[in-house]
Amino acid sequence: MKITRKDVEQVAALAHLELTGEERERMQRQLDAILTYMDKLNELDTTNVAPMAQVLARTESGPEAAWREDATRSGLSRTDALANAPDGQEPFFKVPKVIER
Repeated sequence: MKITRKDVEQVAALAHLELTGEERERMQRQLDAILTYMDKLNELDTTNVAPMAQVLARTESGPEAAWREDATRSGLSRTDALANAPDGQEPFFKVPKVIER
């Protein structure tokens, strides 16, 4: 394995994550799989591939991307929007105060 348990613990500490033993093992396996795949990609011959900063083709008007057509659709009714609110008071969402005066 390329990733050690100590590596996982160091990354978790840097990210301020508290991982259980099971989570550490899973992260170790997943990070190792990522690095193993990177090694596989590094074996590819890319000598004839031009470096690029964007994966989208460029046209005169800018990057070309697949866009969907804009379409209108009905939204939620006020009653439906408030249905799952923890403290909805028609017609508003009641939220904790975040700005002190």
